[in-house]
Amino acid sequence: MTAEGVSRLDELATEFADDLTALTRGVLGEDTPRFAALNMGARVRVSPISADERELRIPISINDEPVLSLRARYFCCWDGSSTFLATDQADIHLHYAGIPDPLIRFEYVRNSKEPPGAHIQVHAHRDEMAYLLRLADAGRPRQGLRRRKLPRLSEIHFPVGGHRMRPALEDVLLFMKREFAITTAPGWRAVIDERLRNWREIQLMSAVRDAPEAAAEALRALGYTVQPPTVIRPRVADEDVKLYWP
Repeated sequence: MTAEGVSRLDELATEFADDLTALTRGVLGEDTPRFAALNMGARVRVSPISADERELRIPISINDEPVLSLRARYFCCWDGSSTFLATDQADIHLHYAGIPDPLIRFEYVRNSKEPPGAHIQVHAHRDEMAYLLRLADAGRPRQGLRRRKLPRLSEIHFPVGGHRMRPALEDVLLFMKREFAITTAPGWRAVIDERLRNWREIQLMSAVRDAPEAAAEALRALGYTVQPPTVIRPRVADEDVKLYWP
């Protein structure tokens, strides 16, 4: 990658970091740690960091008591056409205060086939699920023998919407407000609603580029006049207009 390309990638990742800072401070308050972009060579990490570049968790309060924390980390890269910023990996982990293992993990890996690229893992322990995992091990004797441990619910990757319609950080914040009644800043709902609308539109535009003929057919069915371009650019299945999580 040229020096100019690296500089532009850093610039776009920094804009993304500023967007995430505005989102989390608009929902959780102005004391929320700032996101920053850190170039790591082939990728740029975007996460809340301290002055000495240590990764920080975002404190989450319930009834104004900080009982949860959120680890939000993204790795950014160019898309397949080297035109748009893309998510290479995203990790959003919800923790109970002082406990190293997360309660829930919302994760995305761009080029993953198995497990699904966008998935949720729940760190809980239910006998029924453990039993099913043990039965699954019977069909994978080498894996079961290699692990030599009891299965855990957290090992299951629950798929969530695929590459395009995966949850965003806004969805995770809204989930915590709805389920745990977390403490939020005044006007938090308007911030999330606006950002979610933007996220859905961004992903919709990306999906249209994934399948332009299907999009054109749908528009024609609605009465629009759609003509194919004189020069058709090769489709790049993984490009993103802009980067959000997840």
